[in-house]
Order: sequence, then C-alpha cells, then structure tokens
Amino acid sequence: MIAMTDTRCPHPKVIVTRELAEGVMARLEALFDTTNNRGDAKMTREALAAGMADCDVLVPTVTDDIDAALIAQAGPRLRLIANYGAGVNHIALRAARARGIIVTNTPGVLTEDTADMAMALIVSVPRRLAEGEKLVRSGEWHGWSPGGMLGHRIGGKTLGIVGMGRIGQAVARRARAFGLSVHYHNRHRLPAIVEQELGAIFHAELDDLLAHADIVSIHTPLNDGSRDLIDRRRIALMRPHVYLINTSRGGIVDEVAMVEALEAGRLAGAGLDVWEHEPRIDPRLLALPNVVMTPHMGSATFEGRQASGERVIQNIRMWADGHRPPDQVLDGWV
Repeated sequence: MIAMTDTRCPHPKVIVTRELAEGVMARLEALFDTTNNRGDAKMTREALAAGMADCDVLVPTVTDDIDAALIAQAGPRLRLIANYGAGVNHIALRAARARGIIVTNTPGVLTEDTADMAMALIVSVPRRLAEGEKLVRSGEWHGWSPGGMLGHRIGGKTLGIVGMGRIGQAVARRARAFGLSVHYHNRHRLPAIVEQELGAIFHAELDDLLAHADIVSIHTPLNDGSRDLIDRRRIALMRPHVYLINTSRGGIVDEVAMVEALEAGRLAGAGLDVWEHEPRIDPRLLALPNVVMTPHMGSATFEGRQASGERVIQNIRMWADGHRPPDQVLDGWV
C-alpha cells in the first residue's frame, strides 16, 4: 500500500507585503505565524527576496512584481502565493508552477465595486463631469447658458464590452438601466440564456465590435494574450466619436497610440482608472480635458478590501489543512 504524502502545514509562516485592513492583519496574526508590513509602502525587491527565502506563504498585492528571478531565489518552504486581489499579471505564473508553488487570487469580491467605477466613467466622460467640476472650483463659471458644458447622452448608444466575465456582466446589467445597447466580445460566447438576460449581442471578432461601438469598456485580465490588445491598429478601427474606458489593467491598451489618437481627435475621450506604467502617467494625458483619470481606485471600498482579506485567509487555511485552495489560479491565466 502506497503511503499518502501529508501536505498539511499546521502553522505556516506568512509574509504580507502591504498594510491591509487592521481586522485582516489581526486575524492573519492570530491564525498563522504572520509578519505584516505595517506601513503604506510596498516592500523593496530586497525585502521581498528576503521574505520569500524563509516563508511558507507570501501574500502580495498588485504593486509587487513577483517575477521569475525572485521566484527562482525563493526558499524551499515557499509553497503558496496567496495574492490579495483578482489580477495576477504581476506574478510569474509559469515560474511558480515550475517550482511547485500554488498561486491563488480573490475573484468575485471586487466585481460590483469595479463595475460601479466603470459605469461612473462611462457616464462621466461623455457628460464632461470632470471638466464641469474643475470649472466650478476655478471660480470661472458664470452661470447656466444654453451652450455651456454640452456633452453627449449615453442612452441609445452602443456599449462594446471587451471581456464578459464577472465584471463585464456586472457592467452590462448597469448599462441596460442607462438605456445602452450592450455588445460584447469574449473568448467564449455566453450561454443564450445569459445573453438574453443581459440583452447582449456577441461579436466573435474584436475588430467588428470596435467598429460598431460608441463606448468601449475593457474588462479582460492582463496576460500574454491580452497585452496591447487595443493596439494602434485597433484604435484606428474606432470611430472618432468613441469613448474608451479602462478599469482593468493599463497594459491592455497601447497607451502611446491612445494618447496620439486623443490628441488628434480620432477618439472623443477616455476614462482611465489604470495605467501602463503605474504610478507614472504620461504628462500628455494630464493636459487633455477629455480624459477622466482616477488613481486605480476601482476596487477601493472598505467592504471590498475586507472581503479580499477574508478570501486570502480562506485560501491559506484550506492549503494549510492539506486541501486545494478554492481560488487556485489555473492554466488559463497564462
């Protein structure tokens, strides 16, 4: 009879790279041998390497670049990277798998928050809300006028959703309430009953969707297949009145090509919560009045942050008990 390998780790040593909600950090410390980074600054590469050399579990965030070189230096104890957040493009997944390191994330808990932010930008950019707010604060507003601060209504327009996962579908539900016609592109077509519920029309080709949409909202994860997905050629397919919304990851859009299109009037405007080289922002974007910019705050709610922490704890506990974590990132992410 072959003996089963005991994969349990009853009291794992956990390194947390950023300061999380106090309740989450306290619970991590109560349950595990946890070292929390109690400061609102990301760990240096040297500190990450030192932590990964002598821990069982690493809890990183989107600001930590856990690349192949860092994973190669990791100590033999490291067997779980329990990411705090849904996106895992900052983790070298292939390198982790080659070392037998499980990677988990926190899907679903930030869906509604991110969809709210996307919908806010979908409304804000055509209606010029950011410009109006700045005008009032400047003291230069002289009262209502028939031609003052004219924008475009969104009701009756076509919203093109790129990526129809949890967040894309949540945006579609909101968009219907605003009178938008929902079209989408996804790797796999949704079941007919879901399309009917969302009133969504499928486009097998992304190019076709971009040519039809009045507003384009991006909701696909960043991976090898989606980097620069909205490139110069695809931006040229969009009509000049189109607004581009991105609350996913900056690397999905060729930022230089987008800026040039905005400057040339080949795009009507953009709503951006994410950036290609965060936290650095192209200064040309700062000068454009038709761009609404927010500081990667799509998931920034007290409720969402707490829920993310709870999912991290759940994944660690399941793994420590010798079970497969519920949110293990599978091969489709790479």
